[in-house]
Amino acid sequence: MAAAPDPAPRTREQRRRDTAHRLAHDVDLWVATASADGAPYLVPLSFDWDGRTVLLATSATSPTGRNLAATRTTRLALGELRDVVLVDGSVEVLALDELDAATTDRFVRRSGFDPRADASFRWFLVRPTQVQAWREADELAGRVLMRDGLWLH
Repeated sequence: MAAAPDPAPRTREQRRRDTAHRLAHDVDLWVATASADGAPYLVPLSFDWDGRTVLLATSATSPTGRNLAATRTTRLALGELRDVVLVDGSVEVLALDELDAATTDRFVRRSGFDPRADASFRWFLVRPTQVQAWREADELAGRVLMRDGLWLH
């Protein structure tokens, strides 16, 4: 059961700190994609955050892999129902050997999963274009923390 949220709305600075903490410490997130004909798809995947991009790995032949490659866009969701972070981003598809060892080793350590063992997998690098975070209705007005890839102040 989730803890009750703090009754006072957070400042933008506090939301940014909370979002940075979640990105740095959570291991899994929800990945929302859509096919070319608009059919939605939602799956949980492990991820790594390097402070600028979200790194995902999945099979290129899975619905998520096909959708990410075709549309080059996604929405990621972290957190709980009453403490959510949404990340909209553009997607770059990379072969398993296109990332340096330090980056891929960090992903493996964080997730406990090594996608390099399956040739059908690809890396999907998500560059955030918009980030939103809120707990309750009183935080909706200032929920956008990043717009057009730039953190708001």
